[in-house]
Amino acid sequence: MTSFPNEQLPAMASPAELRALIEGRRAVRRFTPEAVADDVIRDCLELAVLAPNSCNLQPWSFQVIRDPGLLARLHPVCMGQNAARAPLIIAVLARPDTWRQACRNVIDYWPEAEVPARIRSFYSKTAPFQYNQGPLGLLGLFKRQLVRLLGLRKALMRTPNSRADMRLWAVKSTALAAENLMLAFHSHGYATCPMEGFDEVRLRRVLEIPRQAIPIMLLAVGRQGEKGVYNPRLRFPLEQQVTWL
Repeated sequence: MTSFPNEQLPAMASPAELRALIEGRRAVRRFTPEAVADDVIRDCLELAVLAPNSCNLQPWSFQVIRDPGLLARLHPVCMGQNAARAPLIIAVLARPDTWRQACRNVIDYWPEAEVPARIRSFYSKTAPFQYNQGPLGLLGLFKRQLVRLLGLRKALMRTPNSRADMRLWAVKSTALAAENLMLAFHSHGYATCPMEGFDEVRLRRVLEIPRQAIPIMLLAVGRQGEKGVYNPRLRFPLEQQVTWL
């Protein structure tokens, strides 16, 4: 991990270059059969996991599907859509269930010789209490009542204090990683399509997805095929969605 004085990170790309990368990304629904090189896949995954995430617990995992037989089985799971014929599909999974191991990982993989005391304390005491919902979510119920009382006197973090909160917590961070992943592939000249149109029950029969993992998208990846982009880009006026205070 590189350190920068006073937390001043260098600008690695100009605003114009970043705009070109983001504007150039489109959801592509037809691909050529050309395979995606393993080194490109790894590079893009490395960039994906650099995404910001809650408490640096990195609540995500990825399944890289290249096997033709497995890809063929996924096509009907995705209801026959053209994008599911891509030569590469990555199942992007949110992981509300990995926080315990992640707390240990932060200490085990700390990038300095000595783990600061505040870091060790937070990840061995504070974070495990914060994210643990207990059997049947009963600890979360207790914490919700405690938060209501303490919140009468001061501002405090009120979630995640339920299993539903934990699912949302994991999905938010994983979505940030997914955007990194798409832009990374685009920078290598590959097109992507984030697919939400799939049968999750059948998906779990085809892939070995951990029970508590949440498939938030199947990302189709490949070289753009003919007529791969269906429609012109449409975004609503910014004024409808932004409030300046």
